[in-house]
Amino acid sequence: MTDPIADYLTRLRNAIKASHRIVEIPASNIKKEITKVLFEKGYIQNYKFDGNGPQGTIKIALKYNPSTKENAIVNLTRVSKPGLRKYVGKETLPRVINGLGVAIISTSKGIMTDKEARTEGIGGEVLCYVY
Repeated sequence: MTDPIADYLTRLRNAIKASHRIVEIPASNIKKEITKVLFEKGYIQNYKFDGNGPQGTIKIALKYNPSTKENAIVNLTRVSKPGLRKYVGKETLPRVINGLGVAIISTSKGIMTDKEARTEGIGGEVLCYVY
């Protein structure tokens, strides 16, 4: 697999479109960190890391609105790709939907949101947009 982050986002997108409650994704350290950010920002209901097997899996419980049955995640967009990386400095950190969405950034201090990177005063690689 050449782009495991794109695979992660595609599995989430497909589970949302199929109205699944739980999705299982092969684990890696960067996927675990992205999952933690999505949980902290309220886009997913819960998650669990299973260490069974050589790689392990991530089980993600998706969050739906009980009355309208709509998911908390409207859109997941991959920004930086293996063929074309997108790096930003601290001055040019992106704002997703004027601050309503989240840009997930890979920095020298770990995976964080654009708002956290702005307060830390560091830039990095823009992995994806979530809103």
